[in-house]
Amino acid sequence: MIPWLQHSSDPFPPIDQAIDDPNGLLAAGGSLSKQRLVDAYRRGIFPWYSPGEPILWWSPDPRCVLIPDQIHISRSMRKRLKKKDYSVVFDRDFPAVIDACSAPRRDADGTWISNQMKEAYCALHREGIAHSVEVYIDDELVGGLYGLSMGKLFFGESMFSRAKDTSKIAFIVMVEQLQKWGYALIDCQVSNDHLFSLGATEISRDEFQCYLDRYIDDTGPSIWVFDQPDALESDQ
Repeated sequence: MIPWLQHSSDPFPPIDQAIDDPNGLLAAGGSLSKQRLVDAYRRGIFPWYSPGEPILWWSPDPRCVLIPDQIHISRSMRKRLKKKDYSVVFDRDFPAVIDACSAPRRDADGTWISNQMKEAYCALHREGIAHSVEVYIDDELVGGLYGLSMGKLFFGESMFSRAKDTSKIAFIVMVEQLQKWGYALIDCQVSNDHLFSLGATEISRDEFQCYLDRYIDDTGPSIWVFDQPDALESDQ
């Protein structure tokens, strides 16, 4: 039986107490306060639950991650990137990105990004912890993603596309920028074919913990500022 977190100050149980079925479920309850979320991510724990459920906290094993210099860009995506009919910016409209990520999708019932989640992550954005990557075509937001940056680690949360390949464009541009900034790892949380096609892989929880221990307090960029450069590495 998983522990129930009664108060916002309750500590999380050790991550090796996460259960195997469902994979990585560690605890339930608590709150989505800034401090609890920061404490959770620093320990490799993230919230994921459906509206109407208690807050569920996860630390899966294995963990889906991407090493920035191991990103895979297909030939077709390289051609798409070269078209430059889009622009990419960081943190211009975080609320719009998380709203778009929460919208119903053809291949899923409902959404796990509740209003409570939106408010919590927008608060983290105002603190400079959560960030968005946005793709625009003709000044219309057509794709993007959001997540948390701590030290030299980026914890991805969700992405969306309103036009073909735009979530991939957001992800590739972000990864190349994080590589330039010296980031060590991108946490993708749970694996899927979309992430694997971009070069993601799975590592054990113990190996993921080693990245946390080494990089969570490493100095990252103080300000996420990015406008689409004249030439991306993927164009070359």
